Amino acid sequence: MRDKFLSWGIVLVVATWTVALLIRAHYWIPTLLSAIYALGVYNAYQSKHAILRNFPVLGYFRYFFESISPEMQQYFIERETDGKPFPRNQRSAVYRRAKNLSDTVAFGTQLEVNHRKYEGIKHSIYAKSPSEELPRVWVGGEQCTQPYHASLLNISAMSFGALSDRAQISLNRGAKKGNFYHNTGEGGISPYHMEGGDLCWQIGTGYFGCRDDEGKFNPDLFAKYATLPNVKMVEIKLSQGAKPGHGGVLPGVKNTPEIAAIRHVTPGMTVISPPSHTAFSDAAGLLRFVQHLRELSGGKPVGFKLCIGDTKEFEDVCVQMNVLKIYPDFITIDGAEGGTGAAPPEFSDGVGMPLEPALIFVNRTLNNYNLRNKLRVIASGKVLTSLDILRAVAMGADMCNNARGFMFSLGCIQALRCNSNNCPTGVATQDKMLIKGLDVTDKSERVYHFHKNTLHTCNELIAAAGRSSYEEVDATMFMRGDEFDHLADLYFPDILGNVKQKARF
Repeated sequence: MRDKFLSWGIVLVVATWTVALLIRAHYWIPTLLSAIYALGVYNAYQSKHAILRNFPVLGYFRYFFESISPEMQQYFIERETDGKPFPRNQRSAVYRRAKNLSDTVAFGTQLEVNHRKYEGIKHSIYAKSPSEELPRVWVGGEQCTQPYHASLLNISAMSFGALSDRAQISLNRGAKKGNFYHNTGEGGISPYHMEGGDLCWQIGTGYFGCRDDEGKFNPDLFAKYATLPNVKMVEIKLSQGAKPGHGGVLPGVKNTPEIAAIRHVTPGMTVISPPSHTAFSDAAGLLRFVQHLRELSGGKPVGFKLCIGDTKEFEDVCVQMNVLKIYPDFITIDGAEGGTGAAPPEFSDGVGMPLEPALIFVNRTLNNYNLRNKLRVIASGKVLTSLDILRAVAMGADMCNNARGFMFSLGCIQALRCNSNNCPTGVATQDKMLIKGLDVTDKSERVYHFHKNTLHTCNELIAAAGRSSYEEVDATMFMRGDEFDHLADLYFPDILGNVKQKARF
């Protein structure tokens, strides 16, 4: 194609110029063709892109269609149950609940209910009337002097920088109206978190917002913000489910002067948080840091967030709790299926324990060390629907955090461009032109309605199962498709067994 373009292209250019000069009209046609041919010659001799080198000019179509591949997939190929990481039917449910529209569907389920991966709730023929009161949980152990009455569902960690200013304002205003907390993410407390909503201030390995010039923890700066009235809880981030063992990443294109000032870093540079904390290096140090932050904050609930990896390390923390008599007020468990704006694919796809087995392990371990009644367990990691919330509670969680669901309520379309600064909805970008498309008044209402309607459906589900409260939710409330497979084996004899026996003779 390269040789044909170069040879036939020059013939076409010469021919069109000849005709144009003879008739003395339409010079724009040969001019345009000449420009295209010049571009093709450049493509043919550049060395960075093999596609353009072999297919001059035509190769650009490949890059164009690749750039709109997610949109093509969503609009023309994706079925209701397709789409990753969240299928269209789940995203649609969030959109409808956020807009306070009916979230009912017609004509029955589109799921493969006979598949072994199917999961559902065992309803009761003695179903109860659902409660109108949304569930809440007290957070704060015996060493906490300012316990917090939290909602069952809250906004998970998303920093200003990863999300736009208008997105943060909308989330915080929605949290204020719905009376649930807004996790700041590790990027620190920005002015856009100060719209009156309750905050859980996350302290990451970079100590953004409470760091000194060397990037180490600054207790005076921490106390300044931790004692703010709207800061209700403090969360120490040990690891994140989407990229455990890897520091957070803020691309340089998103690191504006305003964000850099909040984080106390240099603007324009890609900010990569250290993979671990410098304030401590072992389980005992972690617990002493928890106690230190609790004292600096005036007795507010302090906990830590982690994705389970080496289970021995979590057991060591439990051992030290009993030795030191220092107990966190909560532990947030993030699953490997959790979300992120930027992570190496190997970390997102191949590091960390998924949420469900992690919750089971954490609860059993805490019970084994007689610690379970001293703290709260928060589930975080793809907890989107009401069924997800109840499943997490059944596995041992007291509360749930969700990030991407609240992003959908802001208008996120799962364009998968969070790390490029080109989010088309103005949610995960610092591009001022794109951010203008996000209307704070409308989106804050959607955040409020998504939270309210999701928890209302939770109430309906436990009532349908004949349960009166969330304390009665456990694993016996659920059924799975692999149970049906076993049941089928009992009723349908394995006729191939006789064939196998005959084949031996």
